[in-house]
Amino acid sequence: MPRNSIALALLLAAPAAVQSAPASPPAAASPRPFELGTITVSGTRQPGIDISGSSLSAEAILAFERLTLDEALKLVPGATASNSGGSRNERLIFVRGFDRLQVPLSIDGIRVYLPADNRLDFGRFVTGDIAEVQVAKGHVSVLDGPGAMGGAVNLVTRTPGDRLDLEGRAGLSLDRRGDLSGHDLFGYAGTRLGRWHAQVSGARNDRDFFTLAKGFTPTPNQAAGRRDFSDARDWRVNARIGFAPIEGGEIAVSYTRQEGSKNAPLETTFPLPVQRFWAWPEWNVETIALFAALPLGDSARLRAQAYRSRFDNLLRAFDSRSQTTQTLPRAFNSWYEDEAVGGFVRFDADLAPHHALGLALHVREDEHVEYQQVFPSRVIEPPQTSRETTWSAAGEWRFAVSPVLFLAVGGSFDWRDLHRAEDYGTPPGGGPARVFAYPTANGQAWNAQGKLDWRPDPASRVALAVSSRARFPTLFERFSSRFGGATSNPDLGAERATQVELSGAREAARWRAEGALFVADVRDAIFSVPALFYPCTASTVPPPVPTLGCEPQPVSQSRNVGRGSYWGAEGALSAELTSRLRTGASLTFVKRDIADPNNPAWRPTGVPDISAFLWAEWEPLPALFLLPSLELAGDRWLVNTAGNRWIRDGSHALLNLRLAWRPRPGLEVAAAANNLADANYQLAFGFPEQGRNVRLSVRAVY
Repeated sequence: MPRNSIALALLLAAPAAVQSAPASPPAAASPRPFELGTITVSGTRQPGIDISGSSLSAEAILAFERLTLDEALKLVPGATASNSGGSRNERLIFVRGFDRLQVPLSIDGIRVYLPADNRLDFGRFVTGDIAEVQVAKGHVSVLDGPGAMGGAVNLVTRTPGDRLDLEGRAGLSLDRRGDLSGHDLFGYAGTRLGRWHAQVSGARNDRDFFTLAKGFTPTPNQAAGRRDFSDARDWRVNARIGFAPIEGGEIAVSYTRQEGSKNAPLETTFPLPVQRFWAWPEWNVETIALFAALPLGDSARLRAQAYRSRFDNLLRAFDSRSQTTQTLPRAFNSWYEDEAVGGFVRFDADLAPHHALGLALHVREDEHVEYQQVFPSRVIEPPQTSRETTWSAAGEWRFAVSPVLFLAVGGSFDWRDLHRAEDYGTPPGGGPARVFAYPTANGQAWNAQGKLDWRPDPASRVALAVSSRARFPTLFERFSSRFGGATSNPDLGAERATQVELSGAREAARWRAEGALFVADVRDAIFSVPALFYPCTASTVPPPVPTLGCEPQPVSQSRNVGRGSYWGAEGALSAELTSRLRTGASLTFVKRDIADPNNPAWRPTGVPDISAFLWAEWEPLPALFLLPSLELAGDRWLVNTAGNRWIRDGSHALLNLRLAWRPRPGLEVAAAANNLADANYQLAFGFPEQGRNVRLSVRAVY
């Protein structure tokens, strides 16, 4: 490949951040990311525990004791985590105000998607084998696939770099009273011999409970001390074997399986008789994938991926708080059995000096199967199947306007074919309960983006990006009856966000800074609105002639009726003050001006207007490292369980402290105290968070 083409590709692939100041010695070399599992993000990898706006290293995840994905993402400027509240007990993430439906999650570039409702629980994803977390915000390359309306998150697993890579970790969690509340384990073994490499890893997080802050006021639903029903179990294994048949080419096969189980704490103030008593004994994801990269001469490259994924989920609803009986009509067992088959082909080429072209085609077919056991009859419904195929064809042109000015423009067309959507119950037109099929409708959407990147010198960068991306609705949004209170809308269209971002970065000898201003215009946002359902027409369309027995029934229906804007700013600064002292800080401001046109009281929940993270790493003595950090968040909108009252709450300041001893390279013994001041706070109405807790850990690397 010509030198000028190589330089151009590097500048366009990684424009948003610059190299950080030298990091203090870690316990071991940072894990090497699996390159075929990466996506395109605007930034470079930061060494050590440094944090940028586009990536998070394994060393940072370990140093700040982030065992699950939701906790890890809170370190990234522009991202925040929350709690769903209610009976689902799901940990959420937001990127610049956009939620889990609008920000796709991938593992090694393979999307984790639940076709029924895509209600991912980010607390189920352990971080033990993650080499890097990539976060794309605003401008998400169309070459990486559909759905990235608000951003994208990709977990890149590690790959071996030497003849023998070994690592083991173990940790114990203690509550504020010193009682053992959980433990975690991680093991990794990998080898790279000539053109071959192979690896296997396993991670496990077990939590028996967490303890509330001392300032929590007991209620009839929740006593002081241990949080009821806060137990969870998660484990994950990952295996991969790869071969490089020619220089610059690689083929790899990977297998990943994670299994989880969790309980759901009760809302602390809502009357107990009307609460739900839910638990998930199964929350399992399994993927087998083939990755391939092949150079085509000196100026082109072909990359491909194929995969099969499964998601198996069991939700159990009980009669009462004791979770011991299922005899009343409110009890049920609900199974999801999902399968996805898909992949992509991507072609990149240097067409001429200073010009490059990228083309990609993505396809994925999702099959969702669900069925339920009802009580007291104990009858199990027949399986109901929905099947859908999503396509995306994308292109991107990259070229140098001048030696210091670069432009990338891209576009894609996404389309969705819904083959079947089944449900069980009384059909919309009436009759006995049975499996029936909804009317189906397909969908399509376009996406376009452009980015102008100015690099006046190797240490500076300013970029202006514009991107308009769409997101197709889930099966739940189109067809769920919401326990009989809603009617379907097969023609529900895609949401859209058009984002503009001005960003920049600057590096000096001992410091690095970056920041961004952003605004997003959100259109066709999906809200549930009041509607009238006419049984005789099985729709919201009234009969041409009034018919006896066809009186309208009040229901709700999902429609594209919302419009608003998200805007804000974010920035990060890190500096090496002395050879033994490094520090960093990040700040995020997000404002969401969007409303439900049918509910004046509605407010967007889960995201604080302002948040910050500050840290320092100090080596007071050789091999001894002290890492204090402070996590700050302002109020956010919360809604009560009944869904009729919104309040401002959730502000908090969490002081954390970690002490690590590294007696020799490859060995670390550490103790960390989180929420050191025992702050009492909540991220969802009636769901208090964990109080002071301690983690003891050991890590050995060979």
